[in-house]
Amino acid sequence: MKPQLRLISPTLENCAVGTRTPRRPSNAEMRPRGEYLTASEVDRLVDAAKRNRHGHRDATMILLCYRHGFRAAEICDLRWNQITFDEARIHVKRVKRGTPSVHPLQGDTLRALRRLKRESPAHSDFVFLTERGGPFTPTGFAFLVSRAGAKAGLPFKAHPHMLRHACGYKLANDGVDTRSLSQYLGHRSLQHTARYTELAANRFDDFWR
Repeated sequence: MKPQLRLISPTLENCAVGTRTPRRPSNAEMRPRGEYLTASEVDRLVDAAKRNRHGHRDATMILLCYRHGFRAAEICDLRWNQITFDEARIHVKRVKRGTPSVHPLQGDTLRALRRLKRESPAHSDFVFLTERGGPFTPTGFAFLVSRAGAKAGLPFKAHPHMLRHACGYKLANDGVDTRSLSQYLGHRSLQHTARYTELAANRFDDFWR
């Protein structure tokens, strides 16, 4: 008589203890405030970027991304022909079928861009170039922002889209109306802009006065 083989089902009792993969905390758990940076955190990010090997380029890229609400793909594709130095204007082209617009340039960003232009190769069409002379990729810019965030001591991993959200919240807190803010950020619908005005920190300041 042949011995019968008994099949053992892979129940929990048969599994080794302590082999479960640790659960990765969600973004909401790591950043309960939301996916944006405050103005002071942006300042820390810019200051940290200035200490890089190409500090002026890196800091200017982060500052411009914040001031004009650029997405990573938009800041990486920025060309010199989009900047009018004499009029201190920047022609903003949006991805995702966003609405293009023309923004004024502040004095510090204008001076930073003039210096960057002087230091750039004469044949360069792109504003921000890597060490190899090519344009940045969104992945490369994300690494730049993440590294600057770690150097700045931010308690979470920073990424480029936080700068766009930071722009929206900053302007909403400054009292910019929803329609103007929507045009500034290139939104095709006001619903995408409402998030900034709904969470504006100063919207309730006059209550109980």
